[in-house]
Amino acid sequence: MIAKFSAWAQRSMPTREQLGSNRFVQPFAHRVLASELWRFTRRSVPRGVALGMLVGIIIPFAQIVFAAFLSLSVRANVPVAALTTFITNPFTTPLIWAASYKVGERLLYFDSMLHANPIDSLLQVTDAWHLLIWLTAEGKVLALGLVVVAVVSAAVSYLATSVAWSAWIRAKRRRVLAARDEPGRPSTD
Repeated sequence: MIAKFSAWAQRSMPTREQLGSNRFVQPFAHRVLASELWRFTRRSVPRGVALGMLVGIIIPFAQIVFAAFLSLSVRANVPVAALTTFITNPFTTPLIWAASYKVGERLLYFDSMLHANPIDSLLQVTDAWHLLIWLTAEGKVLALGLVVVAVVSAAVSYLATSVAWSAWIRAKRRRVLAARDEPGRPSTD
C-alpha cells in the first residue's frame, strides 16, 4: 500500500524543473526552487508535514498551492507539505468535518458556561470570525472546530514525524555499526 502511494506520488508530483518552467511560477522561481526547500532533512520534513496538515484541514481549495507558498516562510520541505495536504480527500473530509464540528460544539458549550464567554467575544471582537466564515463557508461551530483540529493535528504530526525521523536515523546508525563490527570482516584500524 505504501509502495503504491509512493509510486503514485513520484508520478504525480511535479519536479523542480517542471515547476521552474511553469510560467506562473517563473516570477518567484528563485524562492520556490531554492534547494533547501527540496531537501529531506530532520527539520524540513516535520515542518512540511505539520504545514501540510494545517493547510489541508483549514483551507478547502488550492491546498497544494498554499502549502507550497507557505513552505517558503517556514523553510519546510515543499514536496512533503504538498503531499500531506492529501490528508483531506473525499473519503476523509466528512470525518474530519464531523470531528471538527463536535470539537467546536464542545468548546462553545464550555465557553457558554463561563460568565464572560471568552471564545465567543474574542471571535466577534476580532476579524478572525469573518476570516473563518470566509474560509469554511460554515458556521461558527465548524470553523472553530476546524482551526482547533488543524492546529492540534499539525502539532501532533510534527512531533510524530520528528520522533519517527530520529528513530529511523538511530536504526540506520545501529545497522551501520553492526555491519562494521561483524566478525570476519577485515579491520579498518
